[in-house]
Amino acid sequence: MRPDSPWRVRDFRVLFTASTLSQLATNVSYVAVPLVAVAALDAGPGQVGALATLSTVAFLLIGLPAGAWVDRISHRRVLITADLCRALLFLTVPLAWWADSLTLIHLYAIVLLNGCATVFFDVGSQSVLPSLVDRRSLVQANADINTLIAAGNVAGRSAGGALVALLTAPVALAVSACSYLASALRLTSLRHTPPAPAPEKGPPLRAQIGEGLRHVFGKRELRALAITAALANLGSSVVNTMLPIWFVRELGLSSATLGLFWAAGGVGLLCGARCARPVAARLGYGRTLGVVGLCLAPAGLLVPLVGQGVWLYLAGTGWFLAMFKIGMDNVLGVSLRQRMTADRLLGRMNATFRFLLTGALAIGAALSGVLGELIGVQATLWVGGVFMATAFIPVFLSPVVKLRELPEEQPQNAES
Repeated sequence: MRPDSPWRVRDFRVLFTASTLSQLATNVSYVAVPLVAVAALDAGPGQVGALATLSTVAFLLIGLPAGAWVDRISHRRVLITADLCRALLFLTVPLAWWADSLTLIHLYAIVLLNGCATVFFDVGSQSVLPSLVDRRSLVQANADINTLIAAGNVAGRSAGGALVALLTAPVALAVSACSYLASALRLTSLRHTPPAPAPEKGPPLRAQIGEGLRHVFGKRELRALAITAALANLGSSVVNTMLPIWFVRELGLSSATLGLFWAAGGVGLLCGARCARPVAARLGYGRTLGVVGLCLAPAGLLVPLVGQGVWLYLAGTGWFLAMFKIGMDNVLGVSLRQRMTADRLLGRMNATFRFLLTGALAIGAALSGVLGELIGVQATLWVGGVFMATAFIPVFLSPVVKLRELPEEQPQNAES
């Protein structure tokens, strides 16, 4: 094992294991929730779009203050509480289904509250990581975490499709609830996370949020990374929202096939995450982001071609390549922004990014539902493909492409 390997750190192994269980739960529910709506509740494109929007709109509602709150609270407590809440929320869906009382309103409420818990889990996990490993291990740690996320897309969405096919979608959500609970139990083993800061009189919440926003939008590199990632998320959300309807109703394909299609994207994320570090070591961090975007982002235009036979495989290849690009972006982009941010601003920086990136998912889902009703499902897929194909442009035209190495670590008292 390399001297700078994050795997030498026990708390990193604990976080990684818990994140594995959490990712499995998230990806099973990603497949199961829309299929509950489509198959069990006969939801249309607009209703599926509303469901997807509510699942991520929490990042727009509380994403920014969550960063300031996380900077004031024990990260360990934040992560455990978030997982427990998600477990309890998803457990109510199979219980309501068995009682023959499940409604779309119930499902809307569940995904909205689950999104709120996810805000805190995501911001907390990204903020705690730099405190668990030293700066030499940060890129490798981010690569391993993003590899996990990608592997979760493969295993979780494949498992989600299979569980829905074998046990029905509501039962698949019971599996998600159990996995979230197991993650919370594992997180109780974290030992050396930063303690909650002592209460003190400081700037008001609004001023702290503004400080995080100025830090992100005041640096050209961070601004370009945020805009590119937001556009990519917008496009992928438009596509993903319509895929369950396109596969199940228009093409007559099974939920297992849909899960495998999504899993192909997960394989792309996995391969991109694993290739990010060695490719960046050869080409430079910024150039890798620019060149990979220019070469691979246009593959998103293949996704709307999805259909029967060879068209399914062609679209799956496009999905794989587009996600490969995003997998590399995730590792390098997260590492860059962590190194450009002082520790005291990490929560607010991560919250600002999550606000923009996951907020783009919410906007994309809402846009997808509206467009699905107005112009049809396949035309909506084309809109999403165009966003994905052009999302790389802000980074490609920014100073990010000139970065050969990671920037020097920011001093602890750095001001934004």
